[in-house]
Amino acid sequence: MTQRKFAPDRGLSEVTFVVIDLETSGASANTGSAITEIGAVKVCGGDVKGTFQTLINPYTPLSPFIVELTGITDQMLAEAPSVETILPILFEFFGSPEEVVFVAHNAPFDLSFLKAASALHGYIWPDFRVLDTVKLARLVLTREDVANYQLGTLAQYFNTKVAPSHRALNDAQATVDVLHGVIERLGTFDIFTINQLLGARKRPQRKVGRYTSD
Repeated sequence: MTQRKFAPDRGLSEVTFVVIDLETSGASANTGSAITEIGAVKVCGGDVKGTFQTLINPYTPLSPFIVELTGITDQMLAEAPSVETILPILFEFFGSPEEVVFVAHNAPFDLSFLKAASALHGYIWPDFRVLDTVKLARLVLTREDVANYQLGTLAQYFNTKVAPSHRALNDAQATVDVLHGVIERLGTFDIFTINQLLGARKRPQRKVGRYTSD
């Protein structure tokens, strides 16, 4: 987890989360891969405040593997906007980093592409606080609960309304339900505020009730 200095603390039900997922043309922004789709959901207190979805033209052909994985084709992207055009619109959707917490499943992956695109086109990436639902799930679930912490596995465990499909908005919506499933369990670990959660570094000790006998 990461935490901005002097971030205002508040109860988790009062925090606005922007949950994002990307589809890309490859595994790494450092090797020339680019964003092909962005999906994001803004939620607060369990209520959806807005959604964002767009295809992105990477200006490079997609590999057969990516086409098969995502169902996104070069033809679908031919008339899509550039990431340079979309970034200011996306930033507006995000809102202030003072108020919003950025959430993604395997967040370093999504952040690496967004930061690379921002730097390439002269935008300063907002200083968001960041939550990674992979790490969040590890706080409240053991390997006795789930075989792994992949989004598909967690979506099945939490019975998400939308199944992950390697399409950005579907995966973001599934991640929202995973986030809410995790938050529902955090109270049993004495985690109730955003700063407590951002400061969690390892699986906390579950509260154990005290029993007395007559």
